Amino acid sequence: MKKKILIVGGTGFIGFHLAKECLKKNFQVTSLSFRKPKLSRYLKRVNYLHCDISNKEKLHKKIKKKFDFVVNLGGYVNHKERKKTFDSHYKGCKNLADFFVNRKILSFIQIGSSVEYGSSRSPQSENSIFPLRKLKSTYGIAKLTATNYLLDLFIKKNFPATILRLYLVYGPNQEPNRLISNTINSCLLDKKFPCSKGDQLRDFLFVDDLIRAIISCFENSKSRGEIINIGQGKPKKVKDIIHLIRERVGLGKPEYNKIALREDEIKILYPTIKKAKKILKWEPKISLKKGIDLTINYYKSILVKK
Repeated sequence: MKKKILIVGGTGFIGFHLAKECLKKNFQVTSLSFRKPKLSRYLKRVNYLHCDISNKEKLHKKIKKKFDFVVNLGGYVNHKERKKTFDSHYKGCKNLADFFVNRKILSFIQIGSSVEYGSSRSPQSENSIFPLRKLKSTYGIAKLTATNYLLDLFIKKNFPATILRLYLVYGPNQEPNRLISNTINSCLLDKKFPCSKGDQLRDFLFVDDLIRAIISCFENSKSRGEIINIGQGKPKKVKDIIHLIRERVGLGKPEYNKIALREDEIKILYPTIKKAKKILKWEPKISLKKGIDLTINYYKSILVKK
């Protein structure tokens, strides 16, 4: 029997890559998202469903099949709209968990965020507990509230939830407004582009490494009821990333000090990944240079097609 997976947010950047890999592994793949996939992310063998997961009644009507695995990548991406952000990231997660709690799924993977650690000092550890009331962003509050709900459900009903806290993921087919995708496109077009001073330390992970981490949770009973950081574990200065891309492309005109950092922006942000290594037997395989090259080649191919 083929394994059946529901990818909530399967039309997004990470969801697309996860669906593609699951198809290679001969899974039956269903995507549930608010919108239809754009053409570059459409996969023929995926069953696409459309629904607002924060609407409990519509969600329950939409899901009719049984699934072995559920991965929740869903959530409103425009974090300026606070109500939609909270409803999609917390209520949506709660609705999904409540629906599947008695349906004997093998694994529920919640995609969390490093934002849940608030201003905790790096390297951030899963043992760090940051008070919910001190989180400043609606997105962070929604994500941490969802995490707490799932962990409580694990304790009370043995719900097979795993929370993966992500850092900065990049790779082919990402939205063009992210640091690495925007820098690559600007350099390929030899454009001027504004940057901050670039001395922030950040953690960058290639998307294929993340997909391996997600899949490693599916039948790993030790990951149930756990929060696990997923990142490179090796911070890099933003300025060094921009320099590397400019060097590999051979073009581009970054304009530093044109973008001011937010007052509450954390200067140093990266995780310890010891827990992922221990429980998932996982660690990143793709170096920053290789990942950047693979991503550059993708965007080059897009430009050629245009």
